[in-house]
Amino acid sequence: MRDDNCIFCKIANGEIPAATLYEDEDFRVILDLGPAAKGHALILPKEHAANLFELPDEIAQKVLPVAKRVGARLFKGLDCDGFNVVQNNGEAAGQTVFHFHVHLIPRHKGDTVKVGWVPGRLTDEDKKEILDLFEE
Repeated sequence: MRDDNCIFCKIANGEIPAATLYEDEDFRVILDLGPAAKGHALILPKEHAANLFELPDEIAQKVLPVAKRVGARLFKGLDCDGFNVVQNNGEAAGQTVFHFHVHLIPRHKGDTVKVGWVPGRLTDEDKKEILDLFEE
């Protein structure tokens, strides 16, 4: 299914030109127009899903192998020191385009890219509450 109002659907399906790094029947991987770092790419499914929770399982299982293939080529070709694979769900998590996508961000020692958080502490109360969510 496609969303005719979704810019990522249009890019993924070739209606809007993009710098394509990789393409197969399910995905198009493009360079991000607002890169966090040189080589920052986006994995776009050709079918529309607003987020991870709407993504069909058969597409979800193919995302990581695409990230591995494209990421490895960028990692080697750009002589990276590290690499982030980032996927945001919901506005509070930083999602700005509501079409599932994965960011591939090459990293170099000393760069200014910020992907992180200040570590907190897992309390006994939080641990119990969360573990209880998974009780059958």
